[in-house]
Amino acid sequence: MPRGEHWWPVASAVLVAALLHVALPRSYRESPSWVLPVLMVVLLAVLIGADPGRIDRQARWLRVVTDLVIAFITLANLTAAAILVADILTGSKLYADNATGLLATGGVVWATNVIAFALWYWDLDRGGAAARAHRPFADPAFVFPEMQPQQGTSPAWVPVFVDYLALAFWTSSSFGPADTSPVKPWAKLLMITQSAVSLVVAALVIARAINILK
Repeated sequence: MPRGEHWWPVASAVLVAALLHVALPRSYRESPSWVLPVLMVVLLAVLIGADPGRIDRQARWLRVVTDLVIAFITLANLTAAAILVADILTGSKLYADNATGLLATGGVVWATNVIAFALWYWDLDRGGAAARAHRPFADPAFVFPEMQPQQGTSPAWVPVFVDYLALAFWTSSSFGPADTSPVKPWAKLLMITQSAVSLVVAALVIARAINILK
């Protein structure tokens, strides 16, 4: 069986995050607005070019570049979330009578938050995707249902990006772990951070939108 994950799920997530960033209002993006999306695409191309096919090349610089891509997505989205919260709390004219625009912006921030933390979980668990290709069962940070013998899955089952994406989605939806349990302190703190961002954005956006509609 070939080792390592395919690039396309991760690459798709990064590209979607870049497109979502472009969809934000101009005041929520850095200037010039094309810098971050182009930078993410270039760094992604570097990663795929240096480790083509399946993700299995272990090199420190590749981990650094991967971390940079995820950090750029995370910081840009946290900045957008902070601006959105500030606009809501200060009664910005941007959403004075535009509930649709408010919900759309909140949805973009929420969705990007899911992608960003899914990428962090995927990159940090068991040393990253390349490390999991060589040492798939070494020191996991998350216990997935498929890892339990009674689930009937193969003993060789190893999580891939879609599993971390599902974890991030449910964390943002239910504001806590669903069927996957974090077992490392950093994993618990990361999930707390993701839940907090999602909770604040969702609560304020929905409350403000209802107020506008009234």
